[in-house]
Amino acid sequence: MNESIYVEKLTKRFENVEAVGGISFRVRKGELFGFLGPNGAGKTTTINMLTGLARPDKGTIRIGGIDCTANPKAAQHLVGVVPDESNLYPELTGFDNLCFCAALYGMAKSERQARARELLDTFDLAKAADRKFAGYSKGMKRKLTIAAGIIHKPSILFLDEPTTGIDVASARQLRQLIANLHKEGTTVFLTTHYIEEAERLCDRIAFIVSGRIVRIDTVEHLVQPIREKHVMQVACDRMPNYIYDKLAKAFPELSFTVSNGSIRVEAGEPIKVGPLVRLLEENGAQVTEARRVRPSLEDIFVSITGIEAEAMGKEKEKKRGGK
Repeated sequence: MNESIYVEKLTKRFENVEAVGGISFRVRKGELFGFLGPNGAGKTTTINMLTGLARPDKGTIRIGGIDCTANPKAAQHLVGVVPDESNLYPELTGFDNLCFCAALYGMAKSERQARARELLDTFDLAKAADRKFAGYSKGMKRKLTIAAGIIHKPSILFLDEPTTGIDVASARQLRQLIANLHKEGTTVFLTTHYIEEAERLCDRIAFIVSGRIVRIDTVEHLVQPIREKHVMQVACDRMPNYIYDKLAKAFPELSFTVSNGSIRVEAGEPIKVGPLVRLLEENGAQVTEARRVRPSLEDIFVSITGIEAEAMGKEKEKKRGGK
């Protein structure tokens, strides 16, 4: 069996809202599969159905070859779950939280204590082992929550927004830990709205918008169409309102997007900076920066979904502020 996760026509409604609308996909054994979309797209609802926290209205779910449609907990022993909000106990220490989680999976006392110590070392939390979880920073809480999710060495790991709301250093460390788990053969199902995170970590990515999957492909195939595209970002002060018309007329071979003092320039050939800067300055604009930009998965996401990068940024800030 080469499939760790099998989903067919999965549907979930909440009153009059269809949160997930008949989605289908497969995740191969050992794959790091990204589930990408803005807040409210259906990511968490999907992961809740796959991990047995919510029952689908319609559809089929198989986890590790086990049919979980009628019995959502049937494959629980194969699965580790890291929810978007921590489910650990604030009054227990980091060490005791891990030991308690291990006990739920039937691990013997000596085994769970050794495994807890091992994970505390791995996640750089050994010095905080005897501190109560309530006193941990956001980054420390996130790391311990992931440690709890893999305490029983699951073959399939579900990660729901693992790096949202934490500091840059902790996020970087968590991404490396996720990459290491993947290298060791763990199947990872990662939900995120951080496009750069998905691009860095995932083998394949599914884009979900309004409860429906709009595209599934490898990162390499997704990025290939824009690999030869040339992009430049120009920042300006005192940019006149009519500048787009001037640019479009002077450089018909280029594509321009003008917004909030910034001009994005796209072309199929290398872009000459000098003529652009001269035209802008001749029309009263003051160029403060002109830099070439490597097209990314974010560009693909915008073209497929119609959701602008600026809107995605606002979703990130909203999530950071809410946790």
